[in-house]
Amino acid sequence: IGANGCGKSTLLKTICRIIRPMDGDVLLDGKSIGDYNSRELAKKVAILPQNPTAPGEITVRELVMYGRAPHQGSLFARTTKEDKEIVEWALKETELLSFADRGITHMSGGQRQRAWIAMAIAQNTDILFLDEPTSFLDVSHQMDVLHLVEHLNKTYNKTIIMVIHELNEAARFANYLVAMKDGKIQYEGTPHDIFHNEMLKDVFGVDSTIMNDPKTDRPFCIPYSMKNYDHTAREV
Repeated sequence: IGANGCGKSTLLKTICRIIRPMDGDVLLDGKSIGDYNSRELAKKVAILPQNPTAPGEITVRELVMYGRAPHQGSLFARTTKEDKEIVEWALKETELLSFADRGITHMSGGQRQRAWIAMAIAQNTDILFLDEPTSFLDVSHQMDVLHLVEHLNKTYNKTIIMVIHELNEAARFANYLVAMKDGKIQYEGTPHDIFHNEMLKDVFGVDSTIMNDPKTDRPFCIPYSMKNYDHTAREV
């Protein structure tokens, strides 16, 4: 989490080898990610970037099948029984079986996002990176996506690393939070550890009332601007 432009997506892309680090190294299973070839890395890590675009007019099932590419020998390799089974599993887990043969461009925003997540999990990796997967979705579809991600973590033990803007959603669903400011990590820990007024003032420049959600026992904030505005009503 962090304010716009603080470096969240840059950090995510660096971890995933989309961009090269200026200094230091990223290790995966004790090995530099620079030492993996692309196919090896894609079998270990899947990433869903912001605003992905589908290649032409394809169906949901065809899109999800792209997730099997790292496991196939070449671009023109035949689809195996295992590929088909994993694609069907991904469609089932994302509740898209009934939409499998529908064109991706004819889906709602929330359905499309689930289709992209289905493609990512069809890679069958242990680690899944998501860059603002709930952006531009209404609150119902946001909850759908986050409950799906939570299900993948709890049921299949997948590690989910996610950039997200919605603070209360981050505090509600995350096991561990990293708050960034000016390209650096300012706070990290469990939601109860770091979700406090001092962090919100420092990182986001807002004053907040913090309380516990009675249903989840997770911290919840009501933010207020720290700027002084004249709220006196004017006659028109």
